[in-house]
Amino acid sequence: MTVKRWVALGIAIVLFAMSAFVSIALSFAKMDFKKGLESIADLDSTYDYNVLKNGNPSKQIAVLTVNGTIQDTGENTSIFSSETYNHQYFMDQLEDIRKNKSVKGVLLKVNSPGGGTNESKQIYDKIKEIKKERNIPIYVSMGSMAASGGYYISAPADVIYADEETLTGSIGVIMQGMDYSKLAKKLGIEFNTIKTGPYKDIMNGSREMTPAEKKLLQNMVNDSYGRFVKVVADGRGMSEKEVRSIADGRIMNGSQAVKAGLVDRLGYSEDALKALMKDNKLQGAEVFEYSTDEGWGSIFSAKLSSKLMPSAEKEAISKMLSTSSAPRMMYLYGEE
Repeated sequence: MTVKRWVALGIAIVLFAMSAFVSIALSFAKMDFKKGLESIADLDSTYDYNVLKNGNPSKQIAVLTVNGTIQDTGENTSIFSSETYNHQYFMDQLEDIRKNKSVKGVLLKVNSPGGGTNESKQIYDKIKEIKKERNIPIYVSMGSMAASGGYYISAPADVIYADEETLTGSIGVIMQGMDYSKLAKKLGIEFNTIKTGPYKDIMNGSREMTPAEKKLLQNMVNDSYGRFVKVVADGRGMSEKEVRSIADGRIMNGSQAVKAGLVDRLGYSEDALKALMKDNKLQGAEVFEYSTDEGWGSIFSAKLSSKLMPSAEKEAISKMLSTSSAPRMMYLYGEE
C-alpha cells in the first residue's frame, strides 16, 4: 500500500470515528433531560422503570420480559454484545418485586427457546419465593416461542396465555458435544491429554465417548429431566405420569398446548394484562415495566456497537466471544 493510500485510510478512520462520536452525542442530547438527571443522581439504581398505564402507585402491576436465550453471560458491557437477555439484571428485577409491597400483580412476558438448566431453575425458584412470600397473582404471556426452559419458568404462573401460533412445549433436557476424532485421525492430528481421572476429559471431542461416560451423563440428564417433570406437574396440577406422556421433547403450538393442559387461555399480552386486572380486582392499578437499559454505560455501548459494525458481523463476533466450548445441560429447543 502506498503512502497516499495509508494517509487516505487514516483520514477515513478519523472521519468515521468523529461521525460516530457526534451521533452518540446527539442521541444523548435527545434523551429526556429529567430522566438523565435522575440517572446521574442514582447511578447504582437497578430499578428504573417506565409507566405503561397511569393509576394508583400503591397498587402496581409489574410487567417483566424474558426475551432470548436464558443464560448467564455476565454483564452486557461489550461493544460487540447483542444479547437481549441479561440474567443477573432479570434476577434483580424479581428480587425488587419480592421486596416491593406496592406490587400487587405480575405479568411475565416470555419469548425464549429456553437455555441453561441452572439459570432456568434460579428464575423458577425466585418466582416460587415471590408467590409464597407475597401471595400475588403471576400471569404469563407467551410470545412467538416459550419452549423448554421458556416453559420451565412459565410453569409456576397462575394463568398462562399463548397465541395459537406460539411454539411451546419441548419439555426435556439436552446435552451436546462434538466428536471430531475421526476427522483428526484422517488429517494426522494427535492430541496429548494429561488428566487426573478417567472422566476428567469427558465429552472431549478428540476421542469417542466410552459406554461408562455415556451412562454417567445420561443419569445426570435423567435427573434434571425428573425435576423438569415435577415442575410442570406442580405448576399445572397434573400427575407426573400425565406430564411424561407429553414430555418427550415434542414441540407444540398454542392451541395444542391448551388441549394438553400446558396453557390456560389463548390471547396476547394485552389480553393477559386485562385478565390479570379483572380476575384479581386490580382495575385502576399503575402498570409499569422495568427499563431495558442499565445505565449510561449500556446506552453508550449500544450506540457505539451499532455505529462500528453491521449487525451480521456483530452477531458473529458476539457469539464467538460469549460461547463456551464446554458442553452443558440445557433446557433448550433448537440450535443457538
